[in-house]
Amino acid sequence: MAVVYVEARPKGRPEGSPITDYVVEEHADKVLATFKTQHEAIAWAKSNGHVPHVARVRHLNDRKQADHWRKA
Repeated sequence: MAVVYVEARPKGRPEGSPITDYVVEEHADKVLATFKTQHEAIAWAKSNGHVPHVARVRHLNDRKQADHWRKA
C-alpha cells in the first residue's frame, strides 16, 4: 500500500481564503485525483489501496517532516 497525501487547494493560499478542492497526491507531487471534499478524497484513496495522510495543521505540510502528517 502506497502512502498518499490529501491536500487542500489552492496551495499556499492566504489564511481564511476558501478552499477550492482537495487533491490526492503521491510523494513526488503527482496528482492522482481531485475532489470537492476531504472526505471524498480519503474514501477514494482507501478504496484504491492507498494509505491517506492529512496535514495536522493546514499550513504545515512538509512531507519530509513526519510530525506534520497524520494517518486518516
